[in-house]
Amino acid sequence: MRKISYLTFITLIVLFASSQKIAAMQQKEEETKDTGDVILKAVPQSKDGIFKKNEDVQYRLQLQNNTNDWQAGRISYLITTDEGQKVAFDSIHVAIKGNGFKELLVKIPPKTTGFYRINFMINLPEYDDTVREVFGIDPDKIQSELHKPADFDAFWRRSRELLEKVVPKYRVMERKDLSTDEKKVYSVEMYSYGNLLIRGWLVIPTDGKKFPVHYRVPGYVVGLKPNMDSDDFIAFDLNVRGNGDSKDIINIGTDNYCLVNVENKDNYIYRGVYMDCIRGLDFLCSHANLGIDTNKIYVEGGSRGGALAVITAALDSRVKVLTMQVPLYADIHDNMSISASYKSQVFPFKVFRKYNSLHPGFTWDKFFSTFDYYDPQNFAPMIKCPVLMGIGLLDQFCPPRCSMALFNHISSTNKEFVCVPNSTHEVNFNYFMFQNLWLREKFRIP
Repeated sequence: MRKISYLTFITLIVLFASSQKIAAMQQKEEETKDTGDVILKAVPQSKDGIFKKNEDVQYRLQLQNNTNDWQAGRISYLITTDEGQKVAFDSIHVAIKGNGFKELLVKIPPKTTGFYRINFMINLPEYDDTVREVFGIDPDKIQSELHKPADFDAFWRRSRELLEKVVPKYRVMERKDLSTDEKKVYSVEMYSYGNLLIRGWLVIPTDGKKFPVHYRVPGYVVGLKPNMDSDDFIAFDLNVRGNGDSKDIINIGTDNYCLVNVENKDNYIYRGVYMDCIRGLDFLCSHANLGIDTNKIYVEGGSRGGALAVITAALDSRVKVLTMQVPLYADIHDNMSISASYKSQVFPFKVFRKYNSLHPGFTWDKFFSTFDYYDPQNFAPMIKCPVLMGIGLLDQFCPPRCSMALFNHISSTNKEFVCVPNSTHEVNFNYFMFQNLWLREKFRIP
């Protein structure tokens, strides 16, 4: 049995206590919400909503009647594929007394590998409701096609060469107004691809030790601020071009950002953005004198930041660990197919489809002739470091099938994923608690 240090033991206790507190708060919120006449909940027998293809998919349906009256009707379920194709339908009669509670077990025959949407519908004479869930079958076996251009590797080698020609002119300025006795805060400036100025925040504990680095890259048009939360890492938060305090040249609306030069792979905005992330690594590795352990850099991001973290780890071996949540743009071809089945369009294809409708000459072939150079999935085989990914099964921006397709293309043999069944474009506190312990194990932090 592996021993743990006293500090690690205390950390586990604190994290467990925090998780219990969060769970209690969430339960209280759910109880507050459950004020309808009749409440239907669907709970997967597998707590993460993941099943094996040779086993039944089981849900516990919990029915609460908050009225004084006898209720009788039907509960139905409809299962469809990611792309909205009907797979199964069934219904049963249900009756429940006033102020009563009933629990039913629904067993669904085994399904093939993939993700499925399941809607549970309750129909009573005076009450109708639908509970929407998603479950996965052997997601680690999902396969997808790589749409990787023949000159993909050469394109990104050339991008690196162009970045290296830009003199970074690093500036590191202490912000005493933001610093504390425990941590010094620095604003950082550097020149990146295309000779564009970008900025970031560096937070360094003041106890004089050498620290591993938590390198965070931003979500879609999200401005990052100094990260004061971690005592075990130096925190470096980079605002790529057009994000946060890096808007000197590029300062555009949310919908337009991902469309800048989308018809030209050489000048598409993400070419510079991806190189900004590499320039951030250049900064860290050229400033070891600040207490940075350049052999222990981990990159993290969520949503668009998850995609940027993938690209950074793929293009540069100076990244030693990768953590990501709900990575945007993954498996962009399948994302397009899946999103077409939604009743209401969501980002990113809401934006791409609008652009396509307004530009008759802009075909989908032209779109993919650019975006295939930027799809995070095409970078995945280049990743060799340990990887942790978290996804929400109800995510429509980043469908779980697309996230898992990317994950399965990652070459690293040291990789794990966590599914959160009732989350949309997010993960939960328990995921981050696990990530914290996972990182401590990877970096041997007591």
